[in-house]
Amino acid sequence: MRLEDVFADSPIIAAVKDEAGLDRALETDSSMVFILYGTICSIAGIVEKIKERGKLAIVHVDLITGLSSKEIAVDFIRENTKADGIISTKPALVKHAMELGLIGGQRTFLIDSIAFENTERQLAAFQPDFMEILPGVIPQVLRRIRETTSVLLVAGGLLSDKQDIIAAFQAGVDAVSTTREDLWEV
Repeated sequence: MRLEDVFADSPIIAAVKDEAGLDRALETDSSMVFILYGTICSIAGIVEKIKERGKLAIVHVDLITGLSSKEIAVDFIRENTKADGIISTKPALVKHAMELGLIGGQRTFLIDSIAFENTERQLAAFQPDFMEILPGVIPQVLRRIRETTSVLLVAGGLLSDKQDIIAAFQAGVDAVSTTREDLWEV
């Protein structure tokens, strides 16, 4: 299935930061789970639980304790788990994941105009499978990014209610990710 179709079928992505969140995410209709916790010793088991439920498992490699910020971290995920992809703030890791046949998600924090301009330049030079933009509560900026790229966009971070999610979709994002369990079934 194409990633566009996954987002269209299940536009709210459960992002999990602990075992309790994982257990809850496994019970939702979300077809994709972003994994924001774990260690090199536990990540394979976390991914396995997600895969057993028929969901896509996307590992935020920057947040897995014991992994380095080098390409070998992606190799480890590919060779030692059944993960479908990764998220990282490091473009080299995202590119490497895509070269290995994994889904590659670029996470970027838009904290000021310089970060926005860097994101535009990055998208012109490199097209990840999707870009996760944080914070996801700035619809005017999300709209500006949507106007400049065809890359799939995921809004994440600081989404606190249904109105935030609606505003992100109205700004043109393809999906939203959130750790807020009460928003997973909106």
